[in-house]
Amino acid sequence: MNRMEGPPLAHAPADHPQVRFGRVGVLLANLGTPDGYDYWSMRRYLGEFLSDRRVIDYSPWFWQPLLQLVILTKRPFSSGAAYRSIWNEEAGESPLMTTTRAQTEKLRARLA
Repeated sequence: MNRMEGPPLAHAPADHPQVRFGRVGVLLANLGTPDGYDYWSMRRYLGEFLSDRRVIDYSPWFWQPLLQLVILTKRPFSSGAAYRSIWNEEAGESPLMTTTRAQTEKLRARLA
């Protein structure tokens, strides 16, 4: 092991590449945000978000009809109203997008 390589990772698979030290990487992630607070933007966002098996752990045979026929016909109205109350009108985006963009810019400047 040289100065730039760390010890083997205990939780990593045996064939995992050696981890090199000396540089920092940061991954910012979120589950998404709507493009707007109108009905169709909210419907598209909720449809994608609530179809993710990591978010809703029901069988698609049960969940998709309920989602498509019940939830996505009514929920975009109330969710859109909630988003409208917090929407960043100046930037034309959701607060999550504004915050993520600001974090990205500050981290980029800090790590450059």
